[in-house]
Amino acid sequence: MKLAPSILSADFGNLRAEARQVEPLAEYFHIDVMDGHFVPNLTIGPPVVNSLRVGLEKPFDIHLMIDYPVQYAPRFTVTAQDIITFHIESKDEPFRTNDQIRELGCKVGISLRPITPITAVFPYLDLVDLVLVMSVEPGFGGQAFMLEAVERIGKLKEEIGERKVMISVDGGINDTNVKDVVDAGAELIVAGSAIFKHSDRIAAMRALIAAAS
Repeated sequence: MKLAPSILSADFGNLRAEARQVEPLAEYFHIDVMDGHFVPNLTIGPPVVNSLRVGLEKPFDIHLMIDYPVQYAPRFTVTAQDIITFHIESKDEPFRTNDQIRELGCKVGISLRPITPITAVFPYLDLVDLVLVMSVEPGFGGQAFMLEAVERIGKLKEEIGERKVMISVDGGINDTNVKDVVDAGAELIVAGSAIFKHSDRIAAMRALIAAAS
């Protein structure tokens, strides 16, 4: 299991220091970009995300919860190890969005809301590097985990088969449900409140890793 701490739950006035605290056990930094239209919340955009890289070594997992990913994805400074994930429900055509992000030189992820059938992403499994399964309705941190996500992860894992596509899960993950999620097939766990609500963030991450195993 790999961890991607979600900075949505961190102190926005101290993001770089917060990120440095969790970097030793992080595989990625998960960064939620919201436009106030696709979801009813606003977070941060390319200028903040790009400036956040200074002093950090781990790659970024940039989750675009926005209507027009084709327009905004090129504004992010990315490396080959970074991931930009777009939503299948966005207003841009998914194949075009995939191609646009791929041309930036980073990895491509696709995500879907809990109400969207998991089969909706199946036509894109030969194109993307990651599928992000939302286990809460996207937009706000601190929500309760939706149990039906476990079955959705299992169906996705079966369909992926031998493809080199990583399954990520985001929303309400904690030490009581992380094992079920990992056992179903998730490889990358996005966790926000479960990490940043604790004063000892490394201890919280170790607890998640232990609970998953």
